Parts: sequence; structure tokens; C-alpha cells
Amino acid sequence: MKPFMDDDFLLSNETAVRLYHDFAKDMPIIDYHCHLSPQQIFENTSFSNLTEAWLYGDHYKWRALRANGVEERYVTGGEGVTDYDRFEAWAKTVPQTIGNPLYQWSHLELRRYFGVHELINEKNAESIWEKVNAKLATGQYRARDLIKMSNVEVICTTDDPVDSLEYHIAIKDLEDFNVQVLPSFRPDKALEINRATFVEWIGKLGAAAGGTIDSYDALLDALAARVKFFDEVGCKVSDHALDYVAYAETTKGAAGAIFAKALNGETVSLEEEKQYKTYTLLFLGRLYAERGWAMQFHINAARNNSSRMFGKLGPDTGFDSINDSAVAYPLAKLLDALDSDDALPKTIVYSLNAKDNDVLGSIIGSFQGGGIPGKIQLGSAWWFNDTKNGMLDQMNALANLGLLSRFVGMLTDSRSFLSYTRHEYFRRLLCNLLGEWVEAGEAPEDMELLGDMVQNISYRNAKAYFGF
Repeated sequence: MKPFMDDDFLLSNETAVRLYHDFAKDMPIIDYHCHLSPQQIFENTSFSNLTEAWLYGDHYKWRALRANGVEERYVTGGEGVTDYDRFEAWAKTVPQTIGNPLYQWSHLELRRYFGVHELINEKNAESIWEKVNAKLATGQYRARDLIKMSNVEVICTTDDPVDSLEYHIAIKDLEDFNVQVLPSFRPDKALEINRATFVEWIGKLGAAAGGTIDSYDALLDALAARVKFFDEVGCKVSDHALDYVAYAETTKGAAGAIFAKALNGETVSLEEEKQYKTYTLLFLGRLYAERGWAMQFHINAARNNSSRMFGKLGPDTGFDSINDSAVAYPLAKLLDALDSDDALPKTIVYSLNAKDNDVLGSIIGSFQGGGIPGKIQLGSAWWFNDTKNGMLDQMNALANLGLLSRFVGMLTDSRSFLSYTRHEYFRRLLCNLLGEWVEAGEAPEDMELLGDMVQNISYRNAKAYFGF
């Protein structure tokens, strides 16, 4: 029996041990998609206690707390509830999460950042609280300290086109911080024409672009202006939350008429929404290709399922799930429309529904080329797939249908500065997968070949792909 989470955690064979410790462990991290706050990075936020550093905004943990029967006021905070009360509720919950990656992630986070190796439970809650808070009080565990401790080289945040990017610009001038913190262009609000906030946001976009948006041409001009601005600040990647993939044959004139209806407060049908989204997304894709950016599609999330809790807490609070919309036809048509004009940018496709792994893995093979290794990528296991099985399923699908060796690897997709241990988790699984193939005689015991592959997937592929 192996000890719990020892140095060879998740490494089940000698080849995996060698690959991880000799090749993967010390590689820098490129976090090309996350939700960290650039303001917190610039201001070098100091965390007053473990709850603030660990539980604020972490909807992964919030879902587990609710499933364990914890009252909402101890989950997201409420009158009369202290931060210690919230941490104690989590300490009571952690033992119940065995089988969920949160159990292992939580122990990894305390071990790697704070040197706390105790099992997390109700009995140890006070001891862990005091040990971690004492370290936080030293001033050596602020936001930028945690990033540097994690050996991070590049961070790509997620940013609205109307953002001033003032903190990204200011971070560049920090003398004691050499990590690149770059924006990502996330124009979902420009595409979601049926959202109640659409018209208001269009006004903000016009102001950010230095004009008024009173026509579809003006909208496209404003988006192009913001892409140019983001590019000047160092942006290399866009991101789109496509809860369903829209594709409908249309023209610029038709899309413009639909946009005019929305500006006038008229109802836009689902078919009209698809037409508008298709033309606008293709326009953006061409802009990304001109700039050499990578385009990311995050597909098949069902968001804000509980309207009651959405009304109380808003979005991104743990009430989302996996969607099951069809992706094969619309995605292939969307990529083909860009490819037909020789305007398909580097693209990463992720689905929250693991049933889509093989579908996406086969579609990307239809659009490779241009002399770019892995130009179209099957994205890392994402969100609800961010588990041992999910990561292995994604890597196996990519290996079966394409080139695992060209994979750009792991990302955090997180709002927490303590989430970088997920890269360690991923790298251990990658090394173990390759090690299993070697042990079974399915791959050669060529440590130079496999070690290079591990380091490429852990770091070098992403650096080259995005052009950091």
C-alpha cells in the first residue's frame, strides 16, 4: 500500500516516476486561460486569512459544501458568519470529498504553498487555520508571491473588450515581477444579442472605442478597434463561451438588420440570433487570424440553472452544469467558413461534455495545416472534466485521433492564486499515462524522446503556439 500523496503520488510505475521527477516537475507554467484579477496582481493583494485566500470565489468548493448539507451563509458568507466559521465548514466537508479531486487538490494546496501536511478535517481545523494564517501574516504570501512560488511565466486573464487594461499596462512596469500578465479578448457580450444587458453594453463598447454605435458597421469597427488595442497591450488569445455553437448561412446585410432590431428593443428570434452570431464570429475570427492570435471556443456549458440562486448570488457561484447541445455540424461549418477564406486562426476547442471528445478530436484533424504544429487543438479537460478521469479521457482521445505530442497542455481556468497545483496534478497524470504505455510495450523506453515530449506538453508547446 502506498502512503497517501507521497512524492510518487499518481505515478504507478518506474517510467512515470522518472518522467515526472526528471523532466516535468520543474518546468515553468504557462497559464494561457484563467480568471485571476489583474488588479489583485498589480496591487499584490494580501490575504488576511485562509478563507479569503482559499474559499472566496471558489465555486468548486462551494458546490461540495452545499452537497454536504452546509447552509448557504457558511458557503458564500452571511450575517453573523465569520471567516473561521466558513473555513471550519470546509474542514468538516473535506473528508467527505474522497473520490472528488477536491480532496487531493486541497491537500496539495496546503502542502505546496504553506507546508501543512496534516489531513484536513474538523479535528485539525483550528491547527491548520493558525499555521496558515501565521504564514499569511508574514507578508510573504501575497498574490504575486504565490504566482512566483508556482514558477509561473505567463498568465492570460479573461477580459471584456470594454476594459481599459490599465492594470495589465501597469504590471509591465513592476520592477520586481517578471511574469507576463496578458489580456485575453472575451467578446461574449457582443454576441449575446438576446441578453437584457445587450444594448447597455453596446453603449459601453462605443465609449471604449471612442464613438457611438448606431449601426452594425459601427459595431464591427468598434470591435476591430478594441482588438487592435488589446493587441498593442500584448494580447495573444481570444476566448468565447459558446454554450451552444451557432451556425447559420447569412449575409452582412441580414446580420445588420438583426442588430438594428435588437438596438430598437425588438424581439430577435433564435434563428436570427444564430445568423447574427455566425456573421459576427466569422468577422472576429478573421481579425484574430490577421493578428496571429489563437481563438478559444468553450462549448456546452449550461449556466445559472437555479434561477432562485441566480437572483440571490448572480453568475459564477456554482449553479452551472454540463450541456448536451450538438456540436459536430455547426462547429465544422464555422471552421470551414474561415478556412475557405484562408482566414482560420489557430483555434482551441473545448467541450464541457466529455461525450464530445472524439467528435472534437476528429474535427480538428480536418483543419490542420499552414505549417503550424497542432494549429487546431483539442483543449485541456475543462471545469467539470478537470478530474483524473477527465484529463485522461481528453489525452487519450487526442492521442487516438491526433498528436498528443503537440498538445499545448494544462490551464487553470481559476479565480484562485492557489490553483497552480493543478498543473502538478496534470503533469503527474501525463507522465503516468506515458509510463503505462512503456510498461505495456506500447511505447519505447526512450527517455530522451518521452522526456522531451513531457516537457513540450508541460511548457514548450504553449510558449511556441501562442508566441509568448
